[in-house]
Amino acid sequence: MAGKPKCGKRKKSMRSRIQGSMLLLILVTTVASYAIALLFVNYRIQKLASDNLRYVAEYVAAAINTNGDDSVVTFGNVEGSIRLTLIKADGTVTYDTTEDASALDNHSTRPEVVAARDNGTGSDIRKSDTVGMDMLYYAIRLDNGDILRTSESVTSVSRTALELLPPMLFILLCLVIVAIIISRYASRRIVEPINELRLDEPLSNDTYEELQPLLERIDTQNREKDAVANMRKEFSANVSHELKTPLTTISGYAEIMKDGIVKPKDVPQFSERIYKESQRLIALIEDIIQLSKLDEGAVSEKKSVCDLFDIAKGTCEVLDQTAKNNHVKLTMSGEKTKVYGVPGLIREMVYNITENAIKYNKPGGEVSVWVGETLSGRKVIVSDTGIGIPADQIDRIFERFYRVDKSHSRETGGTGLGLSIVKHAAEINHARVDVHSVLGEGTTMEIVFADETDPDIQVREGEEKEDGTKQ
Repeated sequence: MAGKPKCGKRKKSMRSRIQGSMLLLILVTTVASYAIALLFVNYRIQKLASDNLRYVAEYVAAAINTNGDDSVVTFGNVEGSIRLTLIKADGTVTYDTTEDASALDNHSTRPEVVAARDNGTGSDIRKSDTVGMDMLYYAIRLDNGDILRTSESVTSVSRTALELLPPMLFILLCLVIVAIIISRYASRRIVEPINELRLDEPLSNDTYEELQPLLERIDTQNREKDAVANMRKEFSANVSHELKTPLTTISGYAEIMKDGIVKPKDVPQFSERIYKESQRLIALIEDIIQLSKLDEGAVSEKKSVCDLFDIAKGTCEVLDQTAKNNHVKLTMSGEKTKVYGVPGLIREMVYNITENAIKYNKPGGEVSVWVGETLSGRKVIVSDTGIGIPADQIDRIFERFYRVDKSHSRETGGTGLGLSIVKHAAEINHARVDVHSVLGEGTTMEIVFADETDPDIQVREGEEKEDGTKQ
């Protein structure tokens, strides 16, 4: 029993992402604003308190310097929240508005007292051991060397945060509500044009500029799909036609022979015709299978180091009889030239091009095969003195089932797939095929291999040089 298909992880919608992003933005902005406001308010509170302490200290100090120490008592009774402390140069406390002076510790080490004694004034903010609160201190040195200190409790950062928290929470709640409303409206406006995209005609959509690269890629893919679909239709039609022709011939001759209409002396001729059409049909099917494998990249043979000269030489030996039958002179020249590729496909490339040069030649013509290394790469060059290719058809000769001279192709038994196989095999081997042709004079085809070789080639070439066996 087949198992149930597993459900993939549910993806978030664009709307939920937009709403989530907006809410996150509101939250981060509010927290950041809260922190900044907290620091600013706390700073302002301390600044105002510090200025007030300094003003009171300077005012009371001026009175003491003029009227004596009794002035501090007078001011201490009216200052209210500001605490006044009179300290001797040795740190002994002689007066304090909130505590018994005799019970207080020596203040000679207090930071603000030390600063005032050395520099004339000093300030500090800390938690008071006496009152247990955060206090802001300001001290000033009197004319007689004593220290007058003013102090006042200040609001701590934590206390300020608690005081600002309720209004900030209310503001955050209002912002969240507004963000939800706006994000729903905005996400709907953003998503709507995307949902209405016409993917069959992507470039006709009037939408966001950011989507243009995506729409262009979709348009390119659509055109590529259309091209592939058309190619498949054309290929299917061509295959059907190419298969039908030999099958019709075979069926017709076989039927005549079955009905006994053929004269005994004509039976060998009919049998030969059936055999040739069968061979043509087998060759066509083999080429179709080979081309399908190349289209899918299904190459079973692995790449390895191979010698172009040996491959071309073997091809010429195989096609030598074919050349003689066509009254064509086949010659071979060149030097050992190693490449890194699929040997079987390279052999098929050289074979197809050389065979075409022979078949599409003139009686008494010549075909020359040269292998070697040039400044533009490692090459196999096949030249003939045949019928040539019209200039306007050179770009089409690698199309499937395309024939320059259809009648001649029928006579030679060509399938029309040979050069298509060459093109695909060249791509797999990182090579290209250059064609130069003059109608009525001949054609030259060059298989040029890119300089992407197996790292072992250089090593092996060096070994051959040492052995003295390289030609």
